Amino acid sequence: MAGPLRRASMFCLLLVLALMARATWLAVAEADDYRGNPANARIAIDRYARPLGNILVGGQPVTGSVPTGGSLAYQRSYTDGPLYAPLTGYTSQAYGGNQLESLFADLLDGTDPRLADPVGALTGPLTRSRPAGGDVVSTVDPAVQRAAWDALGGRQGAAVAIDPATGAVLGLVSTPSYDPSGITGRSAADGQNWQRLSADNGRAMVNGALRATYAPGSTFKLVVAAAALETGLAPDVDTPTASPNPYTLPGTRTVLTNENPDAPCANATLRTALEYSCNNVFAKAAADLGEAKLSAQAAKFGFNLEKLDTPVRAAASVYPAGMEPSQVALTGIGQFSVTATPLQMAMVSAAVANDGLLMTPSTVSKLTDHAGRTVQEFPPIELGRVMSERTAKQLQSAMVSVVTDGTGKAAAIAGLTVGGKTGTAQHGVDNSGLPYAWFTSYADDGRGHRIATAAVVLNGSTDRDEITGGGLAGPVVKAMTAAYLKR
Repeated sequence: MAGPLRRASMFCLLLVLALMARATWLAVAEADDYRGNPANARIAIDRYARPLGNILVGGQPVTGSVPTGGSLAYQRSYTDGPLYAPLTGYTSQAYGGNQLESLFADLLDGTDPRLADPVGALTGPLTRSRPAGGDVVSTVDPAVQRAAWDALGGRQGAAVAIDPATGAVLGLVSTPSYDPSGITGRSAADGQNWQRLSADNGRAMVNGALRATYAPGSTFKLVVAAAALETGLAPDVDTPTASPNPYTLPGTRTVLTNENPDAPCANATLRTALEYSCNNVFAKAAADLGEAKLSAQAAKFGFNLEKLDTPVRAAASVYPAGMEPSQVALTGIGQFSVTATPLQMAMVSAAVANDGLLMTPSTVSKLTDHAGRTVQEFPPIELGRVMSERTAKQLQSAMVSVVTDGTGKAAAIAGLTVGGKTGTAQHGVDNSGLPYAWFTSYADDGRGHRIATAAVVLNGSTDRDEITGGGLAGPVVKAMTAAYLKR
C-alpha cells in the first residue's frame, strides 16, 4: 500500500504546485493584461470613481465631470462640446475614447506614474489610491476657435490656424460637429446618440481639420511656385515665364484654360500667375519640373508624411507617384490625385511666413498635475527647412499681391500685412461634384505676431458659379486672423 499512497501523494503535490504556479503566473505575468482588458468592469469603476482632470483652452477647462449616483460615480461633461470636439475628442463609460481624451487618459484619470509622489508611488498599488487627475494644456486660442466656427456658419468645412514661429495650433475647427456630452454615459439616450453618430461609418465624428483630405486646387500652386524658385526654373517671382495660354497638356490634345479668360496669363510672371491663379503657368511649371522634383518639394512641406502627430495623428496629405507627364501637369494646379488636409495647407503658409522653416504643428503646450505643476512640456520642434529664406521672401511678397491685387482681396485687413492664395478644387467623376472652396494665408501685425491659416468650405453654394475660394473660404481665414492679431 505504501507505494500507491506515495504515488497518489506525489500526484496531489504536483497538482497543488501546478495550481500555485498558475495562480502566480496570473497574478504577476498576466496582471497587466487582465487589468487592461476592456471586459474588466473594474477598469471603468476605477476610472470614473472620481472627477477626471481637464483639457484647458485659454487657461479654462472645456471639459468637466458630473456625479452620476451609480457604480460609475462620475461621467465626462463638455463645455461648448461641438466647438472643441475636434480638439478634445470624447471619453465615454461605454464607448472608450479618442483624440486627446484617449492619448492622455492616464494623466487625466490620475494613473500616470508621473503624478504620484514618492510615497504614493510605493503605497498606491497596495492601497488602490491614486492622485487626482492632471490637466492637458492646449495651444488653442478661444477667440480664434470661435471666430472660425462663427465664420463657417454651419456649412460643411474645416479651418486651421497656426503660429508659424512655434507650430502652435491656434484654431482647429470642423463642421458640422457633434457634442461629446451626448455619449459619455451608459443611458439609453447615450446609446441612441452613439448609434446616430456611428451611422455612415462614423462620418459625423470625423475631424475634418486633421483627418479628412481633399483636392487642394489652386492653393497647391504655392508648392509649385516654391519648387520653381528653389530649382532655378524661375529666377524670381517677377520674371516672365514661357507659358502659352491656353496650354495643351503634354502628350495629349487636352487644352487647359483659365477661369478668367481675360486674365494676363500668357507668359505671366509667378506673381501675376498667383494673383490671377493662372492654370497654364503652373501646369507648365509642373510639367517642366517633373514628378521627382515636385514630389521632393511637396515632401518638404509635409506631403506623404505618414506620421504627423499633433499629438493626434493627422491623415497623410498625398502627392502621387508614377504619373504620366500630363498628370504631373495637372498636379501643378492641385488636381489629379493630389490631396491635402486643411492642416497641411496651413503648414504651407506657415513655412512661407516663417522664412522657409517649418515647425511641427502641435495642439498641446504642456501637461500638468492637479496643482498646476508641469509634468511634461511640448517645446517647439523643427520639422525641417522647406525652402531658402530668399524663396520664402519672394513668396511672401507674391502672396501679399494676391490679397492686394488678385483673387484674395476678401482676406485683406486694414493695418495688417496679409498674404494668401485662393483655390477652387474640382472633384467627383468628370468633376461632377460641387467644387471645394479653399483659402490659405498668413498675416503679420508688424510687432512680431504672425498667424498662418487655411480653410476649406465643401457645400458653400449649390450654384457652381458662386463657389470661389475667395468668396467662401476667404472670410473664414480673415475672421481667424482678425481674432488673433486685431485685439
